[in-house]
Amino acid sequence: MIKFLLVFIGGGLGAMSRYFVTTLLAGKLGNFPIGTLTVNILGSLFIGIFTGIFFGRFNETSEMARIFFVVGFLGGFSTLSSFSIETLMLFQNGNTVLAVINIIATFSTGIIACAAGFMLMRHF
Repeated sequence: MIKFLLVFIGGGLGAMSRYFVTTLLAGKLGNFPIGTLTVNILGSLFIGIFTGIFFGRFNETSEMARIFFVVGFLGGFSTLSSFSIETLMLFQNGNTVLAVINIIATFSTGIIACAAGFMLMRHF
């Protein structure tokens, strides 16, 4: 039961954090969804960091922290579904170039940020 509570609390905090970041950045680059892109990059970086921290540590405390941060917080923070609908809307509104830029930027920087976070934590 404690694990479900950790996911619930972490997810709520992650969703609130996502809302804060996307609201803060809304409209900064016109129609381009810079808030969602930023959240996806940060989410990828953080999942790399947290996975790097918990990698190889399989005790009760690290398992609870992993559930809170990775499953809960980052599950609420990450916005792939928002990315999907925003990209679809860009296509439907005739903004094909922005849609393609969003796809390439989201996936390339997300993977790079995840790797950077993981490698960073491997050195500590």
